[in-house]
Amino acid sequence: MTKGVFQGPLLRVNDYLWRIPRSYKPGMRVDGLIYADDYLIEQIRNDQAPEQVANVAFLPGIQYASLAMPDIHWGYGFCIGGVCATDPEEGGVISPGGVGYDINCGVRLVRSNLHLRDVQPHLKTLIEELFRQVPTGVGRTGKYHFDRHELRKLLAEGPRALKERGLVTDADLEHTEARGKLEGADPDLVSDRALERGSEQCGTLGSGNHFLEVQVVDDVFDEEAARVMGLEKDMVCVMIHSGSRGLGYQVCDDALHMLRNVPQKYGIELPDRQLACAPVNSPEGQRYIGAMRAAANFAWCNRQLLMWQAREVFSTVFGKPWQELQMNLVYDVCHNIAKFEEHSIGGKRRKVWVHRKGATRAFPPGHPEVPACYREIGQPVIIPGDMGRASWVLVGQAGSMEQTFGTTCHGAGRALSRTAAVQASKGRRIDQELASRGIVARARSWKGLAEEQPEAYKDVDHVVEVVHQAGISRKVARLRPIGVIKG
Repeated sequence: MTKGVFQGPLLRVNDYLWRIPRSYKPGMRVDGLIYADDYLIEQIRNDQAPEQVANVAFLPGIQYASLAMPDIHWGYGFCIGGVCATDPEEGGVISPGGVGYDINCGVRLVRSNLHLRDVQPHLKTLIEELFRQVPTGVGRTGKYHFDRHELRKLLAEGPRALKERGLVTDADLEHTEARGKLEGADPDLVSDRALERGSEQCGTLGSGNHFLEVQVVDDVFDEEAARVMGLEKDMVCVMIHSGSRGLGYQVCDDALHMLRNVPQKYGIELPDRQLACAPVNSPEGQRYIGAMRAAANFAWCNRQLLMWQAREVFSTVFGKPWQELQMNLVYDVCHNIAKFEEHSIGGKRRKVWVHRKGATRAFPPGHPEVPACYREIGQPVIIPGDMGRASWVLVGQAGSMEQTFGTTCHGAGRALSRTAAVQASKGRRIDQELASRGIVARARSWKGLAEEQPEAYKDVDHVVEVVHQAGISRKVARLRPIGVIKG
């Protein structure tokens, strides 16, 4: 979080939407729109993230509005929770700040046929074994190693490249956004430094807000959608939140260096250097897009291998193959990405680059990119919360296509900076506080748990209520954590 109260106008549109008029700053091409209720907007005012919403409105080719979800907070260039679409036919740009450093950071949910009564007696053993077997923490390497040729194949093909090692199933691919592969990925555009950083990190969790949680379905709000996804009350699930690790970070860093003077080259005036961008159809724009897509494919491989390791641990602890435990992937969705999509804008169908920075795709029922098994209910939307309260499963709604380029929130959103969270944790044992709530938590350091304590985040129930009421995604099930591993 960045200190300082936002001084600009926030005009109410309705109970769940606020507008920053384009007249606020000379150079804004469109309005800013922020999804929030009265409670959340007061928190949002106390951060400078709305200023970033206004700044994004300067980008050439931006369509409709610069958008922000209710989990909005300060980020690099774009706010976390920021969404914008740019049209290449109108000089639209691509901006790494609208994707983020952790390219294709995302989340996947795995269901099982185990229930709370089955897992509770083995919970501590299960979490300890997950913590031992799943690599977590800064710079940690994993048990999967790929030579240069194999790594480039992962970047080009995504998880389907893991078939040769028997580490992915057809069902896993079917239940992954974009089937785990962005076409047009170009490993040749990924630097040697990025490849080096990623060579031993595929299948590792990382640090920060990344986690692997054992969760239980706490409540069901849409029985039919839950049935289609194979979810029911008291069922035990696994949620995995991670991204492209050092490889994706380096791809973003390389791009920002490349783009440092590019806006000036193309006569683009920006209010913030962190919005560095290039016209989509320029050589520089195409270079970033090819590398970004490759990093996104790597991230899907990373989450696939994290899931595979979790399946193996469950199999060991419960003495049955993961297939017998029905540990099937419900869905994998990303929330740090830019994709070329067709949307209706001003009554016309247009292809635009949708930047989702800390924001989740939420396509509605009937959309051709929703897997066939979910097409009647809409795309599953997975929203992780903090490790002490809850996470959510939703489905996309038609309102998302009308309002947000098929997008919803991605999480709870930080309420405290990491520094402030650590300061607030002095003299406390976060692991013991979580244990008092029935949650077994393991992390590499005290600081890791302190930074991610529940109080560091907004209440995800509140955030989800906004997107539900706004009609961009609908509540299906609430899941509460019973075991957490973090870096």
